Amino acid sequence: MLQQAFNGLVSGAFYALLALGLSVIFGMLGVVNFAHGAFYMLGAFGAFILLDSFGVNFWIALPLVPLVLGTVGVVLERLFIRRLTPLDPLYNFLFTFGLALILQDLVRREYGVNSQPYPRPSQLSGSIDLVVFTYPAYQVFVLAVSLLVCGAVWVVLTRTRVGMIVRASTERPELTRALGIDVGRWVTPVFGFGVALAGFAGVLAAPMRAVNPLMGADLIIVVFAVVVIGGLGSVFGSVAAGFAVGVVSALGNFYVPALSQTLVFILMAAVLLWRPAGLFGREEAFR
Repeated sequence: MLQQAFNGLVSGAFYALLALGLSVIFGMLGVVNFAHGAFYMLGAFGAFILLDSFGVNFWIALPLVPLVLGTVGVVLERLFIRRLTPLDPLYNFLFTFGLALILQDLVRREYGVNSQPYPRPSQLSGSIDLVVFTYPAYQVFVLAVSLLVCGAVWVVLTRTRVGMIVRASTERPELTRALGIDVGRWVTPVFGFGVALAGFAGVLAAPMRAVNPLMGADLIIVVFAVVVIGGLGSVFGSVAAGFAVGVVSALGNFYVPALSQTLVFILMAAVLLWRPAGLFGREEAFR
């Protein structure tokens, strides 16, 4: 059971990173970024292309690919998202949904539908003795790095002036504007940061999961459920729900495999029946 729970924490690491980016983007822009899964996929393919075509190893790709994708996110926000934000939220949803399909088809046109291999870093190819059981070193690395990144984001959001402005703009944008803070100037870097987190998760996933054009589409639906469970716009809720959903899914897959595909959505329905705003969401946002 402990090993299955640890498997769930590793899976939850990806959910937490993706949900964190989604939550920040939704909280500040009110945009349901359906292309988030496509950026996750591009992160994995970016690492693969750098290694296959240029010989750039994992350790360089890990910071480089998110930086490039974050820049792409900034450009997208300036050129498209910003123009659609004043309109009905459905327009941005349709734009990001269409963008996800375009990105997936472009990658599929170039690399096909077969999975591309990506080796684990040689430094992390062995196993680590965790006393109760041994576990692959790379998975332990993924969990540690995701906790470190989520913790660093939490420190920035709660212990710095910039972080407090971003958090206030994310969770209470109207009140923040009323206090004289220009929320608009923070929108572009926050969107780029959210996209960069998706790319970072993709690079981490490349040595563990199949690198293929649909890897993001298979994951993004679960991530949306994670964000809803944690509470739309709640940064802490998204991270906590990401790890919790990972553990619940892993234990459910082991003990009740017949419900493995639907357990997350059963959990989401139960949470919404109890708290329509999610575990850490604001009730007034839904009134």
